[in-house]
Amino acid sequence: MKRSVAETVLGAIVVIIAGLFLSYALKSSNVNAANGYTVMADFSGIGGLAEGDDVQISGVKVGHVLNVELLPDTYLARVHIYIKNGYQLPIDTAALITSKSLLGGTLLALEPGADEEMIENGGRIDYTQAPQNLEQLLGQFIFSMQDSDDKTSEN
Repeated sequence: MKRSVAETVLGAIVVIIAGLFLSYALKSSNVNAANGYTVMADFSGIGGLAEGDDVQISGVKVGHVLNVELLPDTYLARVHIYIKNGYQLPIDTAALITSKSLLGGTLLALEPGADEEMIENGGRIDYTQAPQNLEQLLGQFIFSMQDSDDKTSEN
């Protein structure tokens, strides 16, 4: 009998601690913060951008990527973006997909324009730039170096 009471108390403590961790996770992930608006942008390639990745302006997080879908008629990747309240985007804003660091990871960088008119909820960012593929750039550089070596050896 003494053993089952101890097990019950220990189980209750584990459940309480799990509940505390869950409430902390909900508070820190801003799941309840539903005030903001969404915009979309179409890209020819997204280079690993995924749901939940950061959206930044000048290095400051202003939102996150809601989801990514492929448009069947144009074969472009449509990125749905959540922007926190308090940040208004001019209609000539540009969206660029870039890497977080040399070690990897991607984010969506926004470069606001100077237009007086703002993008409305559900609006679209027209100016986009797909990420640069490092492997392709290195390949082009290597092949261009080989071509220049071949030309110098012919002379």
